[in-house]
Amino acid sequence: MTAPRERTRLHGHGAAWRQFESVMRSGRLHHAWLLTGAEGIGKATMAFMMARALLDALDHDSPVGRRVSAGTHADLLVVARAMDEKNHRLRREIVGDDVRPIGAFLRRTAAEGGWRVVIVDGAEYMNRTASNAILKILEEPPRGAILILTCAAPGRLLPTIRSRCRTLDLGPLSPQALDDILHDVVEEEQRHDIAKVIPLAHGSAGRALSLLRRNGVKLSALVDEVMAGETGDMDAYRIAGSIAEAENGFSVFFDLLCDAISTRTRELLRQPRHEGPVRDRRPEHMARAWQDLVRLRAETENFNLDKQQALLTALARVNAI
Repeated sequence: MTAPRERTRLHGHGAAWRQFESVMRSGRLHHAWLLTGAEGIGKATMAFMMARALLDALDHDSPVGRRVSAGTHADLLVVARAMDEKNHRLRREIVGDDVRPIGAFLRRTAAEGGWRVVIVDGAEYMNRTASNAILKILEEPPRGAILILTCAAPGRLLPTIRSRCRTLDLGPLSPQALDDILHDVVEEEQRHDIAKVIPLAHGSAGRALSLLRRNGVKLSALVDEVMAGETGDMDAYRIAGSIAEAENGFSVFFDLLCDAISTRTRELLRQPRHEGPVRDRRPEHMARAWQDLVRLRAETENFNLDKQQALLTALARVNAI
């Protein structure tokens, strides 16, 4: 999949982009921007598009545009979670050492005579040290510099960081925008499943791509079977076996199952309810089941417990609702 710095189009966020363009044309640019919204909806792409506009690099085929795509533009610095070389996965936090280069970067004169732009992608992962370093920069913003923070959980940021940023909230992508993105990036053999994953993606292209690449369609069908009614012991072992055969099947199945329970609970809560001894208690039961499944998954993954047994326990818990 094309990296955000290389993407040539911004899908589904036209209103936010027009708002930024309007402020940019007015000449009253805020020194810090906070892009919020769910995982996988295009916050990083938006951040790079903003950086391109500031650096006069919207033409991807121009020399300056190619430098942004290649990550070699001298006036653009990107900070994100580093890779843990031992575990071959992203680290849990953005730490002080990750943000320390920002100070030296902002003390320099712009190499190309324009703006200096810093993107902090995934600002919710900043630890206390990193957050305090960013806050100090925001309290004394250098001239000619713009900070762009992307964040899927703004409540995890220091309130003083949020208050010093201008917020652009990016909403979920429309089904049409998702369809356009997926047809642009997925392989031909996967395109027949696009229509099936869009309703499961909740407006997130990242989630849709993950489902396409991690047997999401097959696992969603198993979730539908579980949610449709009782599954006997033999059915439970068959379903657990099918999940185990899928790459990352355990985590994807639990995601989809918890999502299905959450959706069903909201549907029940919207229905008229009777008071008194005949009051429908299914929403409360389903909410408790959701909590139990979230806890079961976390314990299984954190303590490396038997996933097969956890799946059987999860199926029995859903049957008991």
